[in-house]
Amino acid sequence: MGQKVNPISFRLQVHKNWDSRWFAAKKDFGKWLAEDIKIRELIEKRFSSRPTIGRIEIERSANLITVTIHTAKAGVVIGRGGAGVTELKGQIEKLASLPVRINIEEIKRPELSAKLVAENIAHQLERRMNFRRAMKMSAQNTMNAGAKGIRIQVAGRLNGAEMSRSEKIIEGSVPLHTLRADVDFHVARAQGPNGTGILGVKVWIYKGERSDV
Repeated sequence: MGQKVNPISFRLQVHKNWDSRWFAAKKDFGKWLAEDIKIRELIEKRFSSRPTIGRIEIERSANLITVTIHTAKAGVVIGRGGAGVTELKGQIEKLASLPVRINIEEIKRPELSAKLVAENIAHQLERRMNFRRAMKMSAQNTMNAGAKGIRIQVAGRLNGAEMSRSEKIIEGSVPLHTLRADVDFHVARAQGPNGTGILGVKVWIYKGERSDV
């Protein structure tokens, strides 16, 4: 009892899917995996100034790599006249072993993306906002967007305290043991002010039960 498991990997092949989808021979596996990691790091770093990227999916076929970027601000990623996407494609093709196609999909309700919520809280903590206020506002926004429940946990030297501790807030219900439950999860990190170290942010968002399981 009490063992922890990532809520997304727990539901893989039930109603969630891998973010990278391809099959490789043994000799190619390591190279392709390293490519995927570099592509993700490049995209995340490019838009790291504010929480924008919700999910990055990579699919490989025999002669093409398809990168699908789920974003809350499609205009920021696409750029003026598509210049942003063209530049990004050129940078990715320098890392990749095959030609690249980029798809942009807009996230209609960013408040229901655990990654965007967690990174938004981390961004606020780095700007020295009170952690309780940041957690409460994010939880309320998510519930107002239609979520059935949200759980937020923040840990570290909160508000510059000498001792590290963890604080959490729960709104609604978050059934982690129910495989039918559509639960989104993400962990983000914030750099604490004045050398207080790293603050960790975990977010679970329950969107309701899936009827197709």
